[in-house]
Amino acid sequence: MTIRPRFAPLVMLLALGFPALQGCAGPGVVAGAAATVGVTVAQERSPGAAVDDLIITTAIGHYLFQKDIELFRAVSVEVVEGRVLLLGGVKDPDDRVEAVRLAWQAEGVKEVINEIQVTDRGGLVDYARDTWISAQLTTKLLLDKAIKAINYNIETVNGVVYMIGIAQDQAELERATNHARTIKHVRKVISHVRLKDAAAS
Repeated sequence: MTIRPRFAPLVMLLALGFPALQGCAGPGVVAGAAATVGVTVAQERSPGAAVDDLIITTAIGHYLFQKDIELFRAVSVEVVEGRVLLLGGVKDPDDRVEAVRLAWQAEGVKEVINEIQVTDRGGLVDYARDTWISAQLTTKLLLDKAIKAINYNIETVNGVVYMIGIAQDQAELERATNHARTIKHVRKVISHVRLKDAAAS
């Protein structure tokens, strides 16, 4: 199994001897944070919150890597305003529990949503299909002018589409969800997207 693309920067940091993050950020994270701020200017979350989310994501990835390289490969992490969404597929139920425990070790975590599947699926064919589904949905959201696509993080695992982020209102969220449901091979759509007013409170 290949390492999920979103962890590529983290792998480079770890190769350079990047230390565990607990209230401090190394040069790699500072560089990543600068890029993140540039992207998040148009998002609902503040640049500061985006940097915090990047640090949390990197810290959790570090803990997973230190614990077990296979667990690191199997689990992907999405963080929005301190809300951590754990995704992926593992064969051992204990790994699912361990990933949650490690996620809570990262400073600044407000909530951990465990959507890790216990399954024997997850080969190259499934991974390619999931990647295709996520790409299709991302494109649909970007082309829909009624949706502020930059606020949505999308991940697909074994045909199940997971969404986390901030929606402008219920109508926008329903449009995004409906787009996901129309894509071929999608078995289920699970949304952890919060409405803008709720996220601000």
